[in-house]
Amino acid sequence: KLALGWAAWKMYLGRSELNGARTNAMETLGAALGSNQRSAEALPVFEATLALKQRYWSDNKDHILQIQGNIALCLSNLGRRDEALVLQRKIYAGFVALLGVSHEGTILAGGNLSISMGKLGFYADAIQLLRDKLLPAARR
Repeated sequence: KLALGWAAWKMYLGRSELNGARTNAMETLGAALGSNQRSAEALPVFEATLALKQRYWSDNKDHILQIQGNIALCLSNLGRRDEALVLQRKIYAGFVALLGVSHEGTILAGGNLSISMGKLGFYADAIQLLRDKLLPAARR
């Protein structure tokens, strides 16, 4: 997977920032780095991808939220859990506003938020989110 990510990046590197294949190659590389426990290297790749998406494809809100989720995961893996939690809250709120509380993406983002809360010891908040928001939404 990592070799594929690097190959895609090398192939599309010279293309315009507006080229979707280039941005997709960046995402592929970031995902490959992240899945190989190389979060320190994946983080700037995801941050650059996010900047491009926000600059040129700002109407693709759900994809932007997904990239932010990748950034939050990298932050958490790097021990920057407070920053990850702040971002996870923003992501969950964004999915609620964009897709509604019962959408699969919203429920997944809420689950990720509850995990982040738990990692920081906010167990009561995590349980409340799961019990009061996510479980009822998943039952709909």
